Formats: sequence, structure tokens, C-alpha cells
Amino acid sequence: MKVMDVLGVRVEMPNNQPIVLLRERDGGRYLPIWIGAAEATAIAYAQQGVVPPRPLTHDLLRAVIDDLGHTLTRVRIVALRDGAFHAVLAIDGGAGSGGADVDSRSSDAIALALRAGAEIVAEDTLLDEAGVEMAENEDDEVERFKEFLDQVSADDFDTDPES
Repeated sequence: MKVMDVLGVRVEMPNNQPIVLLRERDGGRYLPIWIGAAEATAIAYAQQGVVPPRPLTHDLLRAVIDDLGHTLTRVRIVALRDGAFHAVLAIDGGAGSGGADVDSRSSDAIALALRAGAEIVAEDTLLDEAGVEMAENEDDEVERFKEFLDQVSADDFDTDPES
């Protein structure tokens, strides 16, 4: 397992498809994950500290976990099957009960992890399969991506936050 940092979300052109880009914390691999517009908005909101007037789905799930006395301790991105990334939510046991591993879409898991301050990790085999190594001359592209992320807002994804 490798700890991953969320660099942010962007819209990939020309397909107008949002992606979230993760980077291996102690390595050079990146993991691009294509996601839906609503999930892109949820991730962008969490990264920007936007608090909507009513809880979004990921805010609601975090509140349920917290109110039941549990904690989301880790999100594991575990597989790529049929073009979809799969993740697992690791939830602690709370007041003396056993913990749980809950199947999740990777985009939902990332959005929830950002809200809960949980660690995001990826399986080594997944990074070997789907990770992308950036050459030194590609560092400029990563910097441009980071600059883009500094300027983009969740509203750029044109979704209804109440849905």
C-alpha cells in the first residue's frame, strides 16, 4: 500500500470528463481516476473548504459515521475492474464493536476521506497497473495542473449541489 495525496480535479478535454489526480506521497507515480461531475464537485468542495447550506451526500455519510461513534480511518483504492476503480472504506469499531470494510466507488471514497481527514492509500499492484510515472520534463505539466487547480472552483463543474 502506498499513501496517496489528492492533487485535485480537472475537466479532461475534449470529452469534458472530470478526473481526480492522486500522487504517490513517497514516489513518482500518479493515479488519474475518471469520475462524474457530481463527485468532482464534492471533491473540489472538500479541497476548497466549501460548506454548502445543506449537507451533500458525502457530508451526510460522514455525519452518520461520526454520530454512530465510528471513524473513517482509511480509504483503500484496491482495484481497476472493467474500467472502474474500486475502493474500500475502513471504518473503526467505535465503542468496543468490530470495525468494518465497506465497498465503495473510488470517487465517493476520496470525497469522504477528504471530509473525514482519512488517509488514502492505493494497492501497489494497482499502481503498477494504472499508475503513471512522470518524467522530469513533465514536472512543468504537473505545475500547470496545480496552478489550474488553484484557480478552478467547484462551480466550474456545473452541477446542482442539492441533488
